Amino acid sequence: MSGLGDAARASGTGRIEGYDLARALAIFGMVVVNFRIVMGAGGWPLETQSGPGWLQFLTGLLDGRAAATFVVLAGAGVALGARRAVASGDRSALSAARKTLWKRAAFLFLGGLLFATVWEADILHFYGWYIGIGALLIAFPNRALLGAAALLLLAFPILLMTFAYDAEWNPDTLAYEGFWTPAGQARHLFFNGFHPVVPWLAFLLLGIWLGRQNVLDSAVRRRLFIGGAAVALTAEIVSAALVALLTRGASPEDAEVITALLGSEALPPMPFYMLAGGGTAVAVIMLAVAFAQRFPGALWTRALVAAGQLALTIYVAHVLIGMGGLSAVGRLENQSLPFAAAASAAFYALAVAFAVLWRKRFDRGPLEWIMRKWSG
Repeated sequence: MSGLGDAARASGTGRIEGYDLARALAIFGMVVVNFRIVMGAGGWPLETQSGPGWLQFLTGLLDGRAAATFVVLAGAGVALGARRAVASGDRSALSAARKTLWKRAAFLFLGGLLFATVWEADILHFYGWYIGIGALLIAFPNRALLGAAALLLLAFPILLMTFAYDAEWNPDTLAYEGFWTPAGQARHLFFNGFHPVVPWLAFLLLGIWLGRQNVLDSAVRRRLFIGGAAVALTAEIVSAALVALLTRGASPEDAEVITALLGSEALPPMPFYMLAGGGTAVAVIMLAVAFAQRFPGALWTRALVAAGQLALTIYVAHVLIGMGGLSAVGRLENQSLPFAAAASAAFYALAVAFAVLWRKRFDRGPLEWIMRKWSG
């Protein structure tokens, strides 16, 4: 755990601004993906997109990767927040750290359930479970964390062969009909929701491992970037090759099944997706940390860091204010991909400007402040 201590000492306060910058980029990606889907401009569950090929390609790169990066960053934050308790090995300190994390987990879970009444694709209530379980594992050694993450990747295909993945989903409305029932909630949380604990908890565990590395050291950062990029590229290439080979001459139904099982799409979250998403997250985070170190006083660095520090507020606002505003003027549904991308960029630019102005007067964002008061 010496790397974690080195990182904390190097950053003074223990906060790594490159993580905030990466969080800002991940939020932007999530805004683009969600706007695109809600506007009917492409992405799951649509099979076609309305827009130029280059824009389809760029926005497609964000599917499942932006959210994965967000979860990895949450894990890194858990590691940094609990670093002193873990390093000390003191049981009372570990207990206090876990209680704080469990309070935040409860806030996110309950707040996410409330948010789900207006945004069915909410990720916050999943976050509550990721962090709640992650709190139990904060003292695990690195190999155990990565081993547990690997087991989660392998567990999901077993669940897929055991239970019906489309259970509770209405194919016509794309609504999860059993969401508010105990059985439906459990299935949604752990198996067939948008970001199920199995296997998405693996991203948080990867983040806890990452948070223990001294990413402010350029040599460490370089190795992590190369490793993350290599894993992501290998997963994508092998996945594409297998899908191309096995779907050749197959019926449309068989080809669909093969693509779902061996592809790198986020739904269902099969191992190739998890490897590609995790590797991409690590590579992107390392680039963000490098940028923040290289240009610490640059206008864009400071602006994006501020936005990353208000990530929770921006996430909720992109639905309530961004989508709500577009709905009010009749521009939320049946829009083109260029319009969806432009609307995403416009909302995000306003969100970044708000974050910069807010941080000049306050230490934390509105929802971040409420969560901190809740958890102590």
